[in-house]
Formats: sequence, structure tokens, C-alpha cells
Amino acid sequence: MLMSSSDKAATLMYGPNGFRIVKPGHFVVCAQSGVPVPLEELRYWSVERQEPYASAELSTQRALQDL
Repeated sequence: MLMSSSDKAATLMYGPNGFRIVKPGHFVVCAQSGVPVPLEELRYWSVERQEPYASAELSTQRALQDL
């Protein structure tokens, strides 16, 4: 059975103004909650940790863990 890129998670490099696709896919997995985030909906990530987040709240929760 052939799998399309929509069945696989993408691998991204996160920068301060955007991200670059390293390995094609349709989504990334939120580092805080584990839920899949479609690339077209991805708005929050950490450049330092190279992690994606599903929401601003989850991004803030993750940042507060290091304090």
C-alpha cells in the first residue's frame, strides 16, 4: 500500500520568521500535547528547542517549564 505525505509527519527546521520543510509531510506533532498540527495551521514553535506547538497557551506552558 502506498502512503501519501498526508499520512506522515513532516520534519521542519524552525526559524524566527518561519520554518523550512526538511522531510515532507502534512502535519507536525505538538511537543506539549502530542496532537497533530496541520502545517497550514502551524503558528507557534520554539526556535531554541526546535519544537512545534498547537496553540499559544501550550507554547507558554512549555516556556514556563524552564523557569
